[in-house]
Amino acid sequence: MEHDSFITGELHEECGVLGVYDIEGNDVVSTLYYGLFALQHRGQESCGIAVSDTNGPKGEVMSCKGMGLISEVFTEENMEHLQGNIGVGHVRYSRSGENSIHNTQPLVLNYVKGTLCIAQNGCLVNTRKLREELEQTGAIFQTTVDTEVIAYHIARERLKSKTVEEAVVNAMKKLVGAYSLVIMSPRKLIGARDSFGFHPLCIGKKGSAYILASESAALNAVDAEFIRDVQPGEVVMIDKDGIHSDTSLCAKNHARCIFEYIYFARPDSRIDGVSVYNSRVMAGRILAQTHPVDADVVVGVPDSGNAAALGYALESGIPLGMAFVKNSYVGRTFIKPKQALRASSVRIKLNVLPEVVEGKRVVMIDDSIVRGTTSAKIVRMLKKAGATEVHVRISSPPFLYPCYYGVDVPTGDQLIAKNNTIDQIREMIGADSLGYLDVDRVGDMIGKGMGYCDACFTGKYPTEIPKEYK
Repeated sequence: MEHDSFITGELHEECGVLGVYDIEGNDVVSTLYYGLFALQHRGQESCGIAVSDTNGPKGEVMSCKGMGLISEVFTEENMEHLQGNIGVGHVRYSRSGENSIHNTQPLVLNYVKGTLCIAQNGCLVNTRKLREELEQTGAIFQTTVDTEVIAYHIARERLKSKTVEEAVVNAMKKLVGAYSLVIMSPRKLIGARDSFGFHPLCIGKKGSAYILASESAALNAVDAEFIRDVQPGEVVMIDKDGIHSDTSLCAKNHARCIFEYIYFARPDSRIDGVSVYNSRVMAGRILAQTHPVDADVVVGVPDSGNAAALGYALESGIPLGMAFVKNSYVGRTFIKPKQALRASSVRIKLNVLPEVVEGKRVVMIDDSIVRGTTSAKIVRMLKKAGATEVHVRISSPPFLYPCYYGVDVPTGDQLIAKNNTIDQIREMIGADSLGYLDVDRVGDMIGKGMGYCDACFTGKYPTEIPKEYK
């Protein structure tokens, strides 16, 4: 909860992507629209949809983009012109590139081969180098996002490639970092995932339509059948003849972002065959094994702390309680204009039920502590409601290092665990005890043999990080 964008804006994911191609020519706009709703948690700053008709004029793209939530951007009036059997959708949180209308996605490029429409989830670490190389050869950029850099490289590779999917493969050889892409050309829909598989991408099918989505929950939302995950390093091409795949860049070493399982993904999603919900329950079980405590009730901080709280309760035998009432109607536009009002922002988002905690020793499960300010407020709320003790358990290890792959982790002194011991943090947030998920047990959440990235906890990055980023 420490990172909740409605309260602190401290920890966010990069984006969510969606692509649909109906090979029988049916309109895909409604599928894109409702599918994006299921990905809204991955980005609340801007969103967009771009569509085309594979049977219409080659390269004609219609789009609607704007700042804000899906419900704020899309209306019946501005979507009337969106018609087509192939399309791409995007929700964005701006980690790389400023938050502005110019950086909203999908991006549409017009070039000698027609059009290229692209949406990305992730963050490259060699963006500066790639951008400078393009600028030295005359490229003019309209945005500040690395997605445009990727699009330019694909467009340039397309000039010397037989197909757009071949151009994507060749461009990927230059990219370093995290990226899950959906790309629309006049006649094809393409999905691509970096060889480490940092962020998810999966394939679904509904009738004659094929769907690419950041999470399987988006497939469920539109009543589509899950087919499979896109493999790390794989390029998937969908055309009128169905699905085709290029696995030439697939590698053995994977580095899935562990925070997809801890927090970012919806609990009803599965990523690379692993249930996000089960992963969070397992994290709670591990916490109960490694950091037991005598208590009367276990409570989870909504939403991602709930499943971990269940796991802790199941493993420890301590009853599970619902101590927090969440205000689901505090949206992205919630503002805190004065310091006096900022201090109450947590209570606007959450309220405590005294009936659950009064006179009891409480185990409070949350998914992370970044700066510590929100955790301290929640602990105070529990004690004010009558809890005699509050024992905080965190379903991730302490944040010690920045992320360069799409997770907006603060750096340096902003991370409470960077310069404080566990006991000092416990005292700062007012807890009676504090326990984090042990870093050597992180892999147990998702199962043996699943390669993952835990660089924000260990400082061991899967790729080389350029000096200018450190």
